[in-house]
Amino acid sequence: MDSKSIIEQYQKAIIQIATAGSTGTGFYIKEFDLIVTNDHVVADNAEVTIAGKAFDKALSRVWYTDRKHDLAFLEAPKNIELPEVRLGRYEEMKDGDPVVAIGHPYGLNYTATQGVISKVDRIREGLKYIQIDAAINPGNSGGPLVNMSGEVIGVNSFIIRGGDNLGFALPVLYLREALQMYMPSRGIPSARCFSCGYLVTQKNIDSKKYCPSCGTEIKLPEIPEKETEPTGAAKTIEEILKELGKDVRLAREGTNTWSVKEGSAKIKITYNAENFFIAGDAYLCQMPADAAKIKPLYQFLLQENYRTNSLVLSCIKQNIVLSCIMYDLDLTRENGTASFRNLFQKADYYDGFLKTEYSCIDRLEE
Repeated sequence: MDSKSIIEQYQKAIIQIATAGSTGTGFYIKEFDLIVTNDHVVADNAEVTIAGKAFDKALSRVWYTDRKHDLAFLEAPKNIELPEVRLGRYEEMKDGDPVVAIGHPYGLNYTATQGVISKVDRIREGLKYIQIDAAINPGNSGGPLVNMSGEVIGVNSFIIRGGDNLGFALPVLYLREALQMYMPSRGIPSARCFSCGYLVTQKNIDSKKYCPSCGTEIKLPEIPEKETEPTGAAKTIEEILKELGKDVRLAREGTNTWSVKEGSAKIKITYNAENFFIAGDAYLCQMPADAAKIKPLYQFLLQENYRTNSLVLSCIKQNIVLSCIMYDLDLTRENGTASFRNLFQKADYYDGFLKTEYSCIDRLEE
């Protein structure tokens, strides 16, 4: 297979994963009906947000974690047909073999980079890793490393900072072993002991915190009775989103970043703690294809900017964006709710109005 065919085959199997503190990649394995990712991507969360080309944002239960091998298994979305991807054989890989790494680096959806295996059995901390020269970056973590037969031969795990394309993937042999170990306990929160390799579950954990085999303290992926809440401005933002009827668990897209939909508009909220401001950007439709419509559209946008209260309409490349900005010291639950409600309502209104009156087109979504 060539790289294009591999990317087409994997697009619907690649899963975006987000928590309150990070984002990453996962991939669906139909044989086991599970999503595979890195343990550091789920980061002690028993529930994460997932999204893919075949389904909208949803919550997913973390069932298995493995700190030593940096693996985690997530519940797959229900009633969604996802493609089958095959697990390859690590033993057949050789130095110099071409590979493709797929993931979501820096939030860029479905990015694939091609390279070769620099060393098939690089040893680090007692484990074998596949060293590759394909560029992998933050966000690629948990994505598949694929051979030219379209088979998963590794899980992209980490890079060496400052290195020139020094990436490392956990070989598929460790993934197979973990899947086979977990499947008899499917649907039960489980964690593999990083000291002795024993599978610890709700049923066998000693005193609710220790490995029954070696006594190492273990944390199972269990949903806490009370969810850990953010602090400061981030907490206020989430309170505002709840007030406006949004599910903050689905809205989270990493540290101090949230994304929601209002009608046909997508709204991204970011809190820049370094510069002390909160920005709400509603991505509306795109510029019209008819050039004759563009001048009157610009005139309308400029006129509206004189009329709107604390909102600004602008063009970013082909996208029309409605924005509001406020400083964190000025943010209260009351004024923030009013500002974001205004943004959400106007975003939905303008999106429909611009399509009807100025022939703007639907925004392309990845």
